[in-house]
Amino acid sequence: MRATLRIGSCQTPEFLGDVESALRWIEAAATAPAADAVDLLLFPECFLQGYLADEPHVRRHALAVDSPRFGSVLKRLGPLAPTLVFGLIERDGRRYFNSAVVVSRGRLAGVYRKTHLVPGESVFHAGDAYPTFELRGVRFGLNICYDTRFAEAAARVADQGARALLVPAQNMMRRPAAEDWKDRHHAIRAERARETGLWLVSADVTGARDEHRVGLGPTSVIDPRGEVVAQVPPLTTGMVVADVS
Repeated sequence: MRATLRIGSCQTPEFLGDVESALRWIEAAATAPAADAVDLLLFPECFLQGYLADEPHVRRHALAVDSPRFGSVLKRLGPLAPTLVFGLIERDGRRYFNSAVVVSRGRLAGVYRKTHLVPGESVFHAGDAYPTFELRGVRFGLNICYDTRFAEAAARVADQGARALLVPAQNMMRRPAAEDWKDRHHAIRAERARETGLWLVSADVTGARDEHRVGLGPTSVIDPRGEVVAQVPPLTTGMVVADVS
């Protein structure tokens, strides 16, 4: 029988510079009835410290994954059963990365660094590797948000035998842009799924940052045919669950 991985993807509020609230949200999601029997939980881009690509925010909140501060985060997440994938602002020496970590029972399994940066992300350095991970016999890899605009980013994951592409995203946009993009994200991601034969699971934020900016997602599951098979409704927090085999 082919191995199956149950993935839950979370659409969450935005937490800016509030690690405590982000951790509480992870804990609540991992212990909610909806997460029963879920093997892996996915959270948005830069979820831990909040996505602001300006230098003061990044300098203040960035974490080195080998630091005592991040060690305390790992220790706190240790009791949670699902493997966790969440975005964070990473510091490595004098460089900063828009990264996502894979954490299992309080152990850091690996880090992916966003390889394609938008012009407004000049504070970050681009990553140059596409690590993949295996859980319950299913291999998966990551792209972060804008990475999905580039076919080679998904292909690099698929070429390693992965069956799922996890996409932490953060689409808190000015309201006209949010409306314009609310369906276009799916079109781009569906193309990546069809090209590679991967399941594509995304997680995003929702709600209003202020009167000008709003997050509409999408947090969704796209099958290898490019069909959207599950989605959290816009402006609603929640979780979608998919069995990837």
